[in-house]
Amino acid sequence: MIRIGILGDIGSGKSFVAKNFGYPVFNADYEVSKLYQKNKNVYQKLKKILPKYIYEYPINKAKLSSAILANNSNLKIIIKIVHKEIRKKMQSFLKKNQNKKFVILDIPLLLENKINRKSDILVFVESGKINILRNLKKRKSFNPRIINKFKKIQLPLAYKKKHSTFIIKNKFTKKSVKIGIEKILKTIENERNST
Repeated sequence: MIRIGILGDIGSGKSFVAKNFGYPVFNADYEVSKLYQKNKNVYQKLKKILPKYIYEYPINKAKLSSAILANNSNLKIIIKIVHKEIRKKMQSFLKKNQNKKFVILDIPLLLENKINRKSDILVFVESGKINILRNLKKRKSFNPRIINKFKKIQLPLAYKKKHSTFIIKNKFTKKSVKIGIEKILKTIENERNST
């Protein structure tokens, strides 16, 4: 099983690219949303630490946003609690898909939380600023202040790009992304076959 990690800016279309690989995708953002809706354990832990904001189940996303904006350390507290659960989810995903040729890891803090392995193939998704903004504005919960908070805890994009095996340009069209993905998969196959 070859693990492919997707890196890039917030709103660069990482999930869009991940989906187009055509292999099982572990989407951390989706799993986090599920935790807020269905995991009583996460709710209890957050309620204990942030009782002013988290006091009803399922967890209210707007209240969560208020907690993040209220205090710089709240986001780190939330991430610490949530990421423990996300690691467990990822392990069961990897176990379930261990016989697959490729698995795609769509995890925003892949490098920051040291979830990646040395052997992972990293793909950096590059998008134009206008496309990123347009994409972000489509989100229901779009809040520039929240996005800035998340950007502050992430490694610089230049670092991520430098440490990536491949760069894929995302123009938000299926065709351009598919061409990029095909090239990447072909290169990986060729490299594996030649070793």
